[in-house]
Amino acid sequence: MTTAQSFYRPLSAHALLERTARDPAERSRLVPESLARIDELDAGIRAMTAVAPRDTALANAAAATGPLAGLPVAVKDIFDTSDFVTSYGSPIYEGHQPKSDAAIVTLLKRNGAVVIGKTVTSEFAYMAPTATRNPAALGRTAGGSSSGSAAAVAAGIAPFAIGSQTGGSTIRPASYCGVAGFKATFGMLPTAGMKCFSWSFDTVGLFAAGVRDAALLAQVLSGRPLAIRGNEQPPVFGVPERYPWTEPSANASNVLETAVRAVERAGGRVRPVRFESWMAELITAHDTIQSYEAWQTLGFEYDRHRAQLSPMLFAFLARASNVDAAAYESACAAMSHAKTRLAELFEGVTMLLTPSAPDEAPEGLASTGDPAFNRNWTLLGCPCVNVPGLTGARGAPVGVQVIGRPWDDARCLEAAAFVERAIIATATPGERAAR
Repeated sequence: MTTAQSFYRPLSAHALLERTARDPAERSRLVPESLARIDELDAGIRAMTAVAPRDTALANAAAATGPLAGLPVAVKDIFDTSDFVTSYGSPIYEGHQPKSDAAIVTLLKRNGAVVIGKTVTSEFAYMAPTATRNPAALGRTAGGSSSGSAAAVAAGIAPFAIGSQTGGSTIRPASYCGVAGFKATFGMLPTAGMKCFSWSFDTVGLFAAGVRDAALLAQVLSGRPLAIRGNEQPPVFGVPERYPWTEPSANASNVLETAVRAVERAGGRVRPVRFESWMAELITAHDTIQSYEAWQTLGFEYDRHRAQLSPMLFAFLARASNVDAAAYESACAAMSHAKTRLAELFEGVTMLLTPSAPDEAPEGLASTGDPAFNRNWTLLGCPCVNVPGLTGARGAPVGVQVIGRPWDDARCLEAAAFVERAIIATATPGERAAR
């Protein structure tokens, strides 16, 4: 495996903001530095699909006001942008130029961020592999479908990037690339102007160097008090005894145990929790709901342009065509029932703590990895945070996932920041990722 942590390094948004607060003239240097990083690094990682012209980006930065004033942000190419071609990762939309911005892009601009470019997405945010390489381990995938967004932050191209999650497309790439990833409560951040795959699950995801940065961006975009204050009581984390889906590898299990030890040394508590049978039933429910909805949302592409679909997506949609309304209604009922029982998982605990992915990123670029540890939480609408900072036995990042109740995003982010601080403070150098 080839690692490159000494060359690729995430940028802290807080550090950049502190730098510009000390010297306002520094703000004018942020966008040129981002463009220079793209010129220097992107040929090697292939995170970007489009880059802002220098003069335009500098003009936007000079005019920017607000809490994110002048900070570069990269946006997944599943979101419409009036300033950039938006192809949704598909040759069907090659050269497509939207007339308007997605709502999340408008929010970025209103708050002073400078959209530096678009990032690679898997085709229509499904699972077909991309050419993006993992900056933390160049011989491995950056994950999917938000591969470009995770890689752009991991490489230090931008301090923030926007992604999405329908199964595991924010948390998994964040885990693989060693950065923070935040999937908000379903519906908290707007998806208008995002190419829809499954309207029951599509959720905006945020990438940043660390949890504190991700919380800042979430606060600005949501208008909710989500920034890390660090004055919460030490959390009580529930750690599952077993999983009704893919069991974690020894790598992921060891990383979780390291995080648990760090939490306990920092004053937090950990309790075992048990998943009942209804959690296992949600695996099929997610597949059924996603399939039924994708068959409709991508109906035009399948009916009119199926020859331009990847074999993987074509096969998925062909299978999805067999899901009837009765099966969909049954799966939706199972989802609704599960949401009424969700509180059971949090009895006596503040948050849940699990691996973010079954293992380190797979070798090569033939697979984007397994979203098994993420899908149920997406279905349930829970806020989830990938906490970076640890590595597996083969030297690549493996994250741990903090999961909260829907609309408990503030405490979820606080708990994730607690885990991150605990890892930094108490994990041994051999356990921590090079940052």
